[in-house]
Amino acid sequence: MFRVKPPAYDPAAPESATTLPVGSSATVRAYVRMLLQRHRRAFAVLITVQAIAVIASMVGPYLLGSVVDRLDDGVEELHLTRTVAVFATALVLQALFVRMVALRGVMLGEEMLADLREDFLVRSVRLPPGVLERAGTGDLLSRITTDIDRLANAMREAVPQLAIGVVWAGLLLVGLTVTAPPLAIAVVIAAPLLIVACRWYFRRAPAAYRAEAAGYAAVAASLAETVDAGRTVEAHRLGNRRVTLSDRRIKEWTAWEQYTMYLRSVLFPAVNATHITVLGSVLLIGGFFVLRGWLDIGQLTTGALLVQMLVEPVGIVLRWYDELQVAQVSLARLVGVREIEPDAGDDGIRPEGRAVRADGVRFGYREGVDVLHDVTLAVEPGSRVALVGPSGAGKSTLGRLLAGIYGPRTGRVALGDAELSQMPAERVREHVALVNQEHHVFVGTLRDNLRLARTDADDPALWSALDAVDAEAWARALEDGLDTEVGSGGFALTPAQAQQIALARLVLADPHTLVLDEATSLLDPRAARHLERSLSRVLEGRTVVAIAHRLHTAHDADVIAVVEGGRISELGHHDELVAAGGAYAALWRSWHG
Repeated sequence: MFRVKPPAYDPAAPESATTLPVGSSATVRAYVRMLLQRHRRAFAVLITVQAIAVIASMVGPYLLGSVVDRLDDGVEELHLTRTVAVFATALVLQALFVRMVALRGVMLGEEMLADLREDFLVRSVRLPPGVLERAGTGDLLSRITTDIDRLANAMREAVPQLAIGVVWAGLLLVGLTVTAPPLAIAVVIAAPLLIVACRWYFRRAPAAYRAEAAGYAAVAASLAETVDAGRTVEAHRLGNRRVTLSDRRIKEWTAWEQYTMYLRSVLFPAVNATHITVLGSVLLIGGFFVLRGWLDIGQLTTGALLVQMLVEPVGIVLRWYDELQVAQVSLARLVGVREIEPDAGDDGIRPEGRAVRADGVRFGYREGVDVLHDVTLAVEPGSRVALVGPSGAGKSTLGRLLAGIYGPRTGRVALGDAELSQMPAERVREHVALVNQEHHVFVGTLRDNLRLARTDADDPALWSALDAVDAEAWARALEDGLDTEVGSGGFALTPAQAQQIALARLVLADPHTLVLDEATSLLDPRAARHLERSLSRVLEGRTVVAIAHRLHTAHDADVIAVVEGGRISELGHHDELVAAGGAYAALWRSWHG
């Protein structure tokens, strides 16, 4: 009956943009059950109030049916005062409870939406840092914005309205069966048409909506990456290539949009045809039964009105069920983070000692493509190790493995003989901290930004941390001191000041092992050198792994590891490596001209 062709291109193409997992049907069902269980009382109240409203709405058809029966019996004086009073009372009750249904539905939707947002946020921030680093910008952004927006409509309206529609339709069918059982045959006659149309639609809709959502994520990723790397795109004259990629992604996305619209354009006429079939069948079957004397004219009148009233709840159920198809995809994308173990470590594992060691480590960001190849490195407690080498050699990747951000594909990275990948993330952070070139200032006070590292830190401790990174002077000069609002909409910090706040958090966290990925790179050379001297007293006695893009950082290290092509090619002190005349010596000569 229905023939349909999805977009001609590979439907998996947009989905390839997804980095974070999409929740399975079992995960989605489990989360929905949990949400319904959490709000079961509100659901019970909503259904009860809706049932009263529907019963009140059925009073009118029954009263009209009784009037028709009395007229058919030849009654000349109807005395409608009582009938009108009952009808008016039912009408008032219906209006009152319909208003209560709307209010309760909105409240329930907002509560569930708030729970969903909170659950997603809490689960996301507990994800391993490596997972978030690998997540595509567009995919993560589309989940936080587009998927939440789609779910907002579903939570506020679709879920409550679907519950209302099911209760409404069920009570009307019960009323129809009780009033005139033969007229229920009309519903059975029209049901196959509705079932066939819905099966055709719902077999295709979920996959189409998933592809549509993934297509939007691909568009967002393409645009976000182009904007973020705008200067690079311009410098390398990649504009046309990026525009072509964006056009292709938009074309794929809009093709799926058109396809889902096509599906709806087939479903909705079939639903309208079902309504016409039901009403026509009631009138034909009911008229035949009345002529045969098997049914009263009043019963036919009441039944026809109840069937006519079925149009609205059935339309509500199908409309909002269709909306839930879109919402289900967004919900699957949001609850997909629940399939990532936020902390799979063994809480019983505790490091004995502070030595950090990598043994035979291999690691890659993509399957089958290793960035590090059989790397072995020992970092003694209290020593300072510098990782140097050309760009793209794997220095930062090795630093992240030593900090426990990533786990090796093969080999092991251990802290005091305890594998970092087997320890809980929070336990790892107690001992090892990574400070990289990226820094973040959150909207709030300067005090709140610093206390992210240690929530119980008092003001003297905060000032001491700022002093350790030479930030106390400008911080005390602020009008409100530690209470100064910073971040978006607040006091505008310079990149250097923002980096100093990040370093002050490091002082407050007080780990014994630090991995510094050129933490002072955003400062000018003179300020960076000054800050590094200030940090020296903070770093004293700690184990430091410094990823050195500036070779003067390596000059003062106890051990220098030269990373080339994902391997450690040289290991030794500055003077030894310069005298050896190898890769480090060449880098040193190049650095000094």
